[in-house]
Parts: sequence; C-alpha cells; structure tokens
Amino acid sequence: MSSRIEILNAGGYRSDGRTQYELRSMTIILGDSAKSLSENLDDSFSNLYPNAADGSAIVMHGLTEVSVRVFGPREAQIRREAIHDRAKINVQVVMLPFSGGTANRRRGRGDKRLLELAAAIESTFESVIQTGLYPRSQIDIVVEIHQQDGGVLHTAINGVTLALTDAGVAMYDQVVAVSAGLHSTAVLLDLSHYEENDMPFLTVAVMPRSKKVTLLNMESRLHVTRFEHVFKVGCEAAEIIRTEMGNAIMARTHVLASSAMTGELGQTQRGGGNLIDESGMAYEMEE
Repeated sequence: MSSRIEILNAGGYRSDGRTQYELRSMTIILGDSAKSLSENLDDSFSNLYPNAADGSAIVMHGLTEVSVRVFGPREAQIRREAIHDRAKINVQVVMLPFSGGTANRRRGRGDKRLLELAAAIESTFESVIQTGLYPRSQIDIVVEIHQQDGGVLHTAINGVTLALTDAGVAMYDQVVAVSAGLHSTAVLLDLSHYEENDMPFLTVAVMPRSKKVTLLNMESRLHVTRFEHVFKVGCEAAEIIRTEMGNAIMARTHVLASSAMTGELGQTQRGGGNLIDESGMAYEMEE
C-alpha cells in the first residue's frame, strides 16, 4: 500500500523537508538529567529495580524519543542464572501508553514486538560489552519508548551505548546505529514512520573503530542488487552519529571533571586556603 504523503518530491526533498541523505536532529541527555518518565510500570517490574540507575541517557532522533537506564554490573539476583565466567545481560523494553505508533495501543511486557526489540538489543551488545570482566554478575538494561516516529530500534541502540558509557561499563567499542531505505532508486537515511511504511529499509549497527557490524536488521525485502549501496550509505551515516554521540560524552566528562575540581577546591578553601577565584573559574567552566 502506497503512502498518501509524497516521500521524495521532484526537487529532492522529503515530506519533512530533509534531503535524501539528511539525518533528523539529534538530542542527547546524559546522566542525572536523564530521569525516567515512566509511570505505567507495574509493581512487580518496579521492584526489580528499586535503586537508582548506574547510567542513564535520553536520545531523540527527530520526534522519536527513547530513554535508557543501566543497572549494574551487580551481583546476580537469581544465583542459578549466574554465569561463572562472564556477566549476564538482561534487556527490558517498555512502550509507554502515550508513545503513539501505528496500532496506538498499550503494549504489555509480553508483547511480541517488544520482545523482538529486546532480543535485537541484547544480541547487539553481547559481543560488545566486556562481560568477562564481570563474572557471576548481571547487567540490566531498561529501554523506555516515550515517543515513536520511525527509527525506534536504532534510537534505542544509540541510547544503550550512551547509558552503558555513563555507567562506566567496559566495552570493546561504541555501537552506532542508523536506518536506511530505498525509495525507487534513491537511498534515504534515518527514516520517519511514514517512510518506513512506504519502502524497504534496514537498520545497521556498527562499531566505528573496528568497522565491524553488530546488527543488520531487515523487516522487508530489498533487492540484492541494491542492498550493497544501501548498506554502505548507512555505514557512512553512522560516522556522523558517532561524532554527535562523542560530543555528548565529552561534554558530560567535562561537567563531571569540573564538578570534581570544584569540590576539591572547596575542601581546600575550608581547610584554610584562599581559592575563591580558582573555584569561580571552575564553576564558569562547568557552565
């Protein structure tokens, strides 16, 4: 079924005003500011994660918004499920009732679509996280979909990468994901909801430094003669997203370093030193 909205007009612009290779605006919030907005979790689920998250992130690709919380590495809660030589990764995906979507209905924890997303995320990061450093432990990843307008999977993967980094979990490399589709003969990047429904597309997740592909997900048919070009363009676009994610991590690092510096200077000042000016400089750096 074709979409009523013109995907790509004669001038080379898409329905939202982007060109074919243009990505949607990306917003990243890391750390303490990335608090969960979920209010629909049942008591049994909330009891599994009573403590504050060790790492958190909110990622927005256009109108698609996903928050991620990471708990651990910590001791396995169920001992019989502990793995003696590595950590166990648990992924839970929750779709909030106001998130919208095609069905526009509430999806429970056992929903097939949510289980597929959780399995894809788990398989993506099993080979990326250095689980051997955390034997007999578990790492819990909670993904909450606040709003969806296409690209939910790659937004979630980018959010998990950032939340794991914020939690200090050791990884071989970052994972960067993006979606790419084929409209007639034109490759489009970072697809919206309407574009995903109108064309064959794939989601690719790569490790930028090693150039290894950790995920290639296709839910529609794409001709083999076109696949290589779509895949290559997607991998090139991942480098752009990697830069944005790196800038967010760097900014978060500077804030933490400035906060630590301010605390140390404050302690020295209370001990009799006169470091008011230097403390002020550190505060200005933080802003």
